[in-house]
Amino acid sequence: MPSTFLKALSPFVRILPEVKVPDRKVSFREKIVWTAIVLIIFLIMSHMPLYGVDRTVGTDYLWAMRVILASTRGTLMELGIGPIVTAGLVMQLLSGSKIISVDFGNPEDRALFTGGQKVLALFMTAFQSIAYIAGNAYGVLEPVAALLVFLQLLISGIIVILMDELVQKGWGLGSGVSLFIMTNVAGQVLWNMLDFTQVEGPGPTGYAGVDPANPTDTGLPNGIIAAILSNILRAFGIGTAAGPAVDAGWLFLRNGFTPSLFSMLITFSIFGAVIYLESVRVEIPLQYAKYRGMKARYPIKLLYTSNIPVILAQALYANVLFFGQMIWSAFNSDNSNPFLSWIGVFHKDAESGRMIADGGLARYITPPQGLFSLRGEADWLPHVVIYFVLMILLCWGFSKVWVDISGIAPRDVSRQLLNSGYMVPGFRTSEKVMERLLERYIPVVAGLGGFLIGVLAATADVMGALASGTGILLMVSIIKQYWEKIAKEQLAGMGGEGVAGLLGIL
Repeated sequence: MPSTFLKALSPFVRILPEVKVPDRKVSFREKIVWTAIVLIIFLIMSHMPLYGVDRTVGTDYLWAMRVILASTRGTLMELGIGPIVTAGLVMQLLSGSKIISVDFGNPEDRALFTGGQKVLALFMTAFQSIAYIAGNAYGVLEPVAALLVFLQLLISGIIVILMDELVQKGWGLGSGVSLFIMTNVAGQVLWNMLDFTQVEGPGPTGYAGVDPANPTDTGLPNGIIAAILSNILRAFGIGTAAGPAVDAGWLFLRNGFTPSLFSMLITFSIFGAVIYLESVRVEIPLQYAKYRGMKARYPIKLLYTSNIPVILAQALYANVLFFGQMIWSAFNSDNSNPFLSWIGVFHKDAESGRMIADGGLARYITPPQGLFSLRGEADWLPHVVIYFVLMILLCWGFSKVWVDISGIAPRDVSRQLLNSGYMVPGFRTSEKVMERLLERYIPVVAGLGGFLIGVLAATADVMGALASGTGILLMVSIIKQYWEKIAKEQLAGMGGEGVAGLLGIL
C-alpha cells in the first residue's frame, strides 16, 4: 500500500501537465530530433534574461554550484535542475529510510512515486523562487516586479520538468537532467579554453612578461588555449603592443582562478580516469532459453549507479549552502547566534555579489575551487579532509539506496532477465535462484563504485579543473552513457528477439 504522503500528492499528480509514454516504437532518428529540440530550448532559456531584474545587483546564492545545476544567473534557467534533483533527493531519502512505504516491484506504486516526485519538484520550484526573491537575490523588488519574477521562474521550472519527462519517457535519449548538465559543463570547458574576450590586465612590463607589481597583468586572454596561441604570436613578434611573451611556467601555473595548463592537464586526467572506471565491469554469462546456442553476458559495471550519487550529493550541498545563506542573512548576519553559526558564517564579496562561506558546515561543503584557491586559506587542510570524507560517504550511501529504488536491484534485474528469455547456465530457471546469484555482485559493486566516484569527484574539485572538477566528471560519464545509448539504439534497430530483450535491461 502506498504511504499517506504519496496519497496526499496523488490529486496534484492528476492535474499536472504530463508527457504521455509513446504508444508506438519511437525511431532512433525521431529520438535524436526530440533530444535536439529539448537541448535548443534549454540553451535559449539559459541565455534569455529574466524580465524586470538587474543581474549586476543583488546576491548570487548559487555561484559555487551553477555548473552542476545547469544554472545561469539572471536568466530563465536561474534555478536550473535544482528543484528536480532536490525532489529526487528528498524522495530517495524518504524511501530509503522507510518513512514512506513503496513497493517498487508494483508498477502502480512506482508510477505514484514518480508522479509524487514530479509534484514535489514543482513545489520546490515555487519555494526556491520565493526564497530567492525574499532573499533579495535581485535586489529589493517592487511587489509587481517580484510577482513577475516569480511567475517567470515557476513557468520555467515547469518547462524544465516537462522537458526532462519528455526525454526520460522514451521520446528522447537518456534523461533531461543529464543532458542539461553535460551541455552546461561542456560550454564552460570550451569557454575556459577558448575565451579571448577577457584578458589578464592591461599588459606586462617586467621580466618574462610579468609586472612584479601586478603579476596577473600579462594582457593574455583568459582562455588557456587562446593564451597559448597569443603567447606564441608574441614570441614571433606579432602583437607585441600587448607585451612580450611570458615563460611557459607562467602559463602552467597562472594566478587566481584563471585557467592554466595545470588545470587543463587535470581535466584530461579526469577524462581518462572516468573512461577507465566506466569500462571496468563484472560479466555474468547468460544463455537464451529458446535457443540454447545463443549466449550473451550481463555486465555489472563498477560504476553501477553511474553519476547519480554525485548529482544527489551536490544537490544536497547546494541546498545546504542556499538555505544556509538565507538563514544567515535573515537571522545571524552579526554572527551572534552560535547554533546558526554552526550552519554557516558568510561574507558578501562586493565585486562579484557572491556569498563566501567563512565558517560552519557551509564552509566545509563548499567545493574547493582548485589548489590555488586553497593557498589563501589558513585552515585549508580541514576543509579538504572534511569535504573528501563527506563526499565519499554521501556517494557511497546514495549509491546503495539508489539501487533499491531505481529498478536495478537484484530482484528487479533477475525478473527482467527471465522475462527477456535469458537464464544463467548451470542454474535453475528460477527468479529466486538468479536473485541470490546477483546479490553476490550488485550490492558490493554498487557500494564500491559509489565510493570510487566519490573519491574521484572530491579529488577533481580539490585539484581544480576547467569549469568544475565534479562537473568534468559528470560531463565525461554522461557523454560515455550517450555514446553507449546511441550504440544500443543502432544495434536494436538491427532486429533480433534476443538482442532486443538483452538491450532492454542493460
